[in-house]
Amino acid sequence: MYIQRTAEDTVNKFSKQFKVILVTGARQVGKSTLLKHCDEYRNYVSLDDLTEREMAINEPKLFLENHKAPLIIDEIQYAPQLLSYIKLAVDKSDKKGQYWLTGSQQFHMMKNVSESLAGRVGIVDLMGLSLAEISGNKNSVPFDTETKTNANRKHYTTEEIFKIIYNGSYPALNNNEDIDRNSFYNSYLRTYIERDIRALTTVSDEMKFLTFIRVVAARTGQFLKYSEIAKEVDISEPTAKSWLSILVSSNLVYLLQPYYKNLNKRMTKMPKIYFLDTGLCSYLTGWSSPEVIQKGAMNGAFFETFVVSEILRSYLHNGQTPLMYVYRDTVQKEIDIIIEKNGKLYPVEIKLTANPNKSMVKNFNVLDNAGMGAIICMKDKEMLLTDDVKVIPVSDI
Repeated sequence: MYIQRTAEDTVNKFSKQFKVILVTGARQVGKSTLLKHCDEYRNYVSLDDLTEREMAINEPKLFLENHKAPLIIDEIQYAPQLLSYIKLAVDKSDKKGQYWLTGSQQFHMMKNVSESLAGRVGIVDLMGLSLAEISGNKNSVPFDTETKTNANRKHYTTEEIFKIIYNGSYPALNNNEDIDRNSFYNSYLRTYIERDIRALTTVSDEMKFLTFIRVVAARTGQFLKYSEIAKEVDISEPTAKSWLSILVSSNLVYLLQPYYKNLNKRMTKMPKIYFLDTGLCSYLTGWSSPEVIQKGAMNGAFFETFVVSEILRSYLHNGQTPLMYVYRDTVQKEIDIIIEKNGKLYPVEIKLTANPNKSMVKNFNVLDNAGMGAIICMKDKEMLLTDDVKVIPVSDI
């Protein structure tokens, strides 16, 4: 059963503005399925098919003659040579939306796209299912602390949220009860390492790389310290930086960058690290059930990771990129998220509680140009905590 995606409207809108659309994202987030369920019928070809891939690489002109636009080309990263021929094809006409492409390995692909299709391509970053999409509501809008953007959704209990955290956001685990979670993630990791990582010559020890992924997963919601990760995995710091860049470019990990502009205090310049799918993260770190995660030492980190991912989805699936940061200064004052918008800073705290209080937002006063702040938590309805701080249920992101 197909779950409708917020990004459907974004793809259809971009297809009227650009000659080429590229949907990028991690494996199994539903890129090709999304495109097949958008407005118009298109021819389809996948470069997972080795015969088609060989033709796309060696005879790109003939490939495009055999597969007429409007066309979906799946896994374009396997034949980057094709991009320059797509450019030549679309430049012959003013028609929009001629080619819809998908790609999983952003590491090499985006450089080729930016060089070959500059000004011609609209890019949609797709993540796993959002809470709204799981609830059957694809009409999600970018998260905003000032307006009640996504109210009147189903309210999720803490137990239900942790079940979603445990299962993760991949469509296959949310629309097919016959798929075993552990088998899915085991296969996912094996495919990722065997097919994607082997294509990157910077990784010579695949087993050590798997250990690296597990160590990074165990640090979700923490400030990034390369030296600690390198020591635990027994690799050099430059190798740790290189391998982490692979995880980021593969859309498995997100680095929330520090905010230190226009502030007089000395700020930390360490980003915070988040595993973008909490199900994969919980599998990598060995949590055996939603109940165990909820009661465990990492419950706050998993909840924070889930919320950060939800906020990201709300923007990316609508074709926007948020200006989003973490705040931490030398006296250890922290703000989980700062969203910069229209010249103002909107501070957000993430708390695994149904009873938020004013002490949780005491650090908001470090910001001189602050807009409406927020605590995202397990409260069952939105309310004002102070004149300039809202309480927002996680269900309403």
